Amino acid sequence: MAKLALNKTTLNREGRKLKAFRQFVPALDLKRKQLLAARQETRLLLRQQQELLQTLQQQVSQQLPMLSGYDLDPNELLQVSKLEVRHINLVGLELPELSVLELEISTYSRLLLPHWVDAVILLLEQAFRAEVEIQIYQQRYHLLEEGLQKTTQRLNLFDKVLIPEAQANIRRIRIALSDAERAGVVRAKIAKNKRARIALQRGGL
Repeated sequence: MAKLALNKTTLNREGRKLKAFRQFVPALDLKRKQLLAARQETRLLLRQQQELLQTLQQQVSQQLPMLSGYDLDPNELLQVSKLEVRHINLVGLELPELSVLELEISTYSRLLLPHWVDAVILLLEQAFRAEVEIQIYQQRYHLLEEGLQKTTQRLNLFDKVLIPEAQANIRRIRIALSDAERAGVVRAKIAKNKRARIALQRGGL
């Protein structure tokens, strides 16, 4: 680390740095609060979709117990025809959001398959949408966690390291300048007294 020059130039530079650091702190703190709120909202939405999926799975086991003994491939009944994920910007973070999800029901014979297949398809549609939402919310939560961690680290850097360091440097320089000023005054008085003594001695001669 470079040695701190105890002069007015350095004092002015440290003062400008301190002012700039203090301007960064409110913006970073606001960003941190926005990320915290978004993370809380995403956690709530994720939990809702997870609970919905669990409820749908319970409905299948309770209302359609015959499904477990029947050879039926859900992928043959329901397929994704369109899936689009857009991204929304939040304080510099690109967060995923489900834009379009279209499911296509395969053509099947109601004469060959049991009547309860219609109920299975309905539950499958809801379950698949919930699974897609869960994946997206998990990605979003992960991005928010990373963004929050980086923002908090930067905020702590300014608030707990850079600002106190600049303040300490300013105090140190001011003390040094004040000491130098007092020393200068003392030297001036000593020199003045010395000149007065010399003049007095010469006058006595």
